[in-house]
Amino acid sequence: MLQQDLLGKRVRLEKPELLAPAGSLEKLKFAVHYGADAVYIGGQQYGLRSNADNFTFEEMREGVEFAARYGAKVFVATNIYAHNEDIAGLEAYLRGIEATGVAAIIVADPIIIETCKRVAPKLEIHLSTQQSTMNWQAVQFWKEEGVDRVVLAREASMQEIVDIKQNVDMEIEVFVHGAMCSSWSGRCVLSNHFTDRDSNRGGCSQSCRWKYDLFTTEEDRSGSQIGIKELPLFNDNDDAFSMSSKDLCMIEHLPELIRSGVDSFKIEGRMKSVHYVATVVNAYRQAIDAYFADPVNYELKPEWLYEVQKAANRPLNTGFFFDTPDHEDHIFEPEDKAAPYDFVGVVMEYDEATGTAIIQQRNHFKPGQEIEFFGPQGTFFKQTVVDIFDEAGIQLDAARHPLQRIRMKVEQPVKPFDMMRKKMGKAK
Repeated sequence: MLQQDLLGKRVRLEKPELLAPAGSLEKLKFAVHYGADAVYIGGQQYGLRSNADNFTFEEMREGVEFAARYGAKVFVATNIYAHNEDIAGLEAYLRGIEATGVAAIIVADPIIIETCKRVAPKLEIHLSTQQSTMNWQAVQFWKEEGVDRVVLAREASMQEIVDIKQNVDMEIEVFVHGAMCSSWSGRCVLSNHFTDRDSNRGGCSQSCRWKYDLFTTEEDRSGSQIGIKELPLFNDNDDAFSMSSKDLCMIEHLPELIRSGVDSFKIEGRMKSVHYVATVVNAYRQAIDAYFADPVNYELKPEWLYEVQKAANRPLNTGFFFDTPDHEDHIFEPEDKAAPYDFVGVVMEYDEATGTAIIQQRNHFKPGQEIEFFGPQGTFFKQTVVDIFDEAGIQLDAARHPLQRIRMKVEQPVKPFDMMRKKMGKAK
């Protein structure tokens, strides 16, 4: 075990877990294949992403079996704040999760914690970020309650993380990449107010991502009635107001995170695409492994940062790790899309003798376009699409049908699960 100084203190240095989101069984398989040590999923109940393709028990079991072949684990989010009517069926649900071989549940509500300890003791208990834990005494409290890991609040700073690890022998998980809440993370009720969809029971409508008109009011004394008149605060051609936060990205600061003693690096995004999951996991996997191969001479490769930018939906920043975000860390008007790349296909088969691959189409592409292939551990090359054929050998002018299997020549060897994307025109 190596020791290094961080902020004047001696801390442990061990390879952290890379934890990836998996909103579906397909995303789980891509996350694990591209280097995740563990994935977190949602079940049919008690989770905070009710619109994701949440897992049945059968799918959980299949996901666990697939992950195990790569030495990876599966966690299940059961992190709602339960109302009285949510309690019925909880015991059976937790027993069902345990029976699938899942390693842990991610939980916020104390009654779910206590019930899990009693009826499904093989499951580890990871305290959700919904509990907004930010100090070492709170971490100590949850340790004494039987929690195995604490997922810290997104608002925790690097110094607070170091202090927690110095004071409590406890597994700590932090978000290192993905969307940030415009409100206090896990405490927003805008969705409840605007749409009657409960943010803390899996129904968040992401009201902070909407666009708004702004008005002020003044007393209207025109005519015989005295009333209130709305006055717009913008012109007709002005952009609508929004209040979305920038996305978190800590790939440039992995050495500090590693030396802080964090046990698990968590990527946000169960609702994101397969392309997003594979791209981001791949970049962080390479960076973490490169650091541990040679900590003294480690340098961030520009291509890793460029890769995560290809998958980003919004501009990136470092959240609360080094300073409190201000207006510069929010998006109050439309900006250029951060990732003008389109995921267009995934490799299903490769024939080394002929240099041809079978590609499952995911978005439109055609001959003459430049595309990129990428895969785990840095597999990457560009080429121009020449001729494409369907499986019957009929030449096509474009791949335009979803999930159609296309045969095409590739300039370098590829493998199943390698992905293909193209650069789009500049988007707004």
